[in-house]
Amino acid sequence: MTTAFQAKEKQLLADMDQMKEKFAKLLLGEDMSGGGKGVSSALALSNAITNLAASVFGEQSRLEPMTPERKLRWRKEIDWMLSVADHIVELVPSQQKGKDGSNMEIMVTKQRIDLHMNIPALRKLDAMLIDCLDNFKDQNEFYYLSKDASDSEKGKHKRKDDKWWLPTVKVPEDGLSHKSRKNLQSQKESVTQVLKAAMSINAQVLSEMEVPENYIEALPKNGRASLGDLVYRSITVEFFDPDQFLSSLDLSSEHKILDLKNRLEASIVIWKRKMTQKDGKSGWGSGISFEKRELFEERAETILHIIKHRFPGLPQSSLDISKIQYNRDVGQALLESYSRILESLAFTVLSRIEDVLQADNITQNPNPQPCKRNSLKDDSQPNSVCTSPRYDVETANAKTLSDLLTWAMDQNDYDDRVDSDDGSIDVEPSMQKLNVVTNTSKKSYLESLAGVRSPTERH
Repeated sequence: MTTAFQAKEKQLLADMDQMKEKFAKLLLGEDMSGGGKGVSSALALSNAITNLAASVFGEQSRLEPMTPERKLRWRKEIDWMLSVADHIVELVPSQQKGKDGSNMEIMVTKQRIDLHMNIPALRKLDAMLIDCLDNFKDQNEFYYLSKDASDSEKGKHKRKDDKWWLPTVKVPEDGLSHKSRKNLQSQKESVTQVLKAAMSINAQVLSEMEVPENYIEALPKNGRASLGDLVYRSITVEFFDPDQFLSSLDLSSEHKILDLKNRLEASIVIWKRKMTQKDGKSGWGSGISFEKRELFEERAETILHIIKHRFPGLPQSSLDISKIQYNRDVGQALLESYSRILESLAFTVLSRIEDVLQADNITQNPNPQPCKRNSLKDDSQPNSVCTSPRYDVETANAKTLSDLLTWAMDQNDYDDRVDSDDGSIDVEPSMQKLNVVTNTSKKSYLESLAGVRSPTERH
């Protein structure tokens, strides 16, 4: 008994020393020399969470549980990082009864509302992903060949995509059992919900971050210069159809899609600034009315909305990178980085599930239809997730965690309509909105490591 107690005490002391070292590095902005050349505390914390996830999860190449050591390390160190959120508070009014029995209003501290609601939600999503991997602990129907297995061993299951280093899945000759196939589909649906919730939170946090002055100063003088003549003319036509617009563009590579996304975001920032304040760089002239600018901005946002959810694995845009780099809000840095790494892990787990289902499909069908994967994204993004989600991430006030995790799964009834009378755009997704609380007080690095996306590159 005494030996066990001493071992536990020794471990606690070691953990305390490790925690002190990590927080000292964060406080110094990753500059251990003390020369004052470190990054902001917000960016240091974001980098620390990204690096932790990369080292713990690595490349999740198989559907198997995390080792107890890795799981313990993840839960311990992510708790350290998230403990910072407990001290990010705001003042709220409260009633206090005085000694004479009278009531008086005082201000008390309370954890900031966006953190209070979203940190528990992200913890729940985290637990769901780890539980999903744990569910494959005792499965014995499929297994993985080693990376060095010969082509004859791999047979028709040989990978034909660019992820040649991932192990090949083997299933029984007659395919998976009905029970195993049903379990895989159930896990796929569960992880898909996690993916959508993490994406929504991440997108909302990024939208709440202030646009840095460095980004604004580098913008072109007007929206036309940002978009280019061809795209600008297509957006400013009298009758605008976003799907027809996208079909007319060359989106054959990730670079071209990201370039369009960057130009759209830049034009939106330009138009919003011109509508809200007098911009010295304005080159519009008197021919563009306020109403038309607002209409063009709505159209650009609609296109951007479709792109983000048709190609969710794109690298982060210039605007997103700039926001993360110059963000000084530690609470937003926590939410953005935590939701981002959960989104990456969900993509990876979904891909591993797709690998098994595809192997089963090949086994049961001699000439199966190929399981298409979007070549623009990481292999960890199955087609069923990457090409169809067009859900609305516009948010209102959060309700409950149950609302978050029982979000409707229907992705098909999405309608982008254009009213031919006034040119206004009505985007009306049938899917129930995911509600996420954000900090309403504001109106607003690292390359990808082992499959976990950093602020400079997603996948």
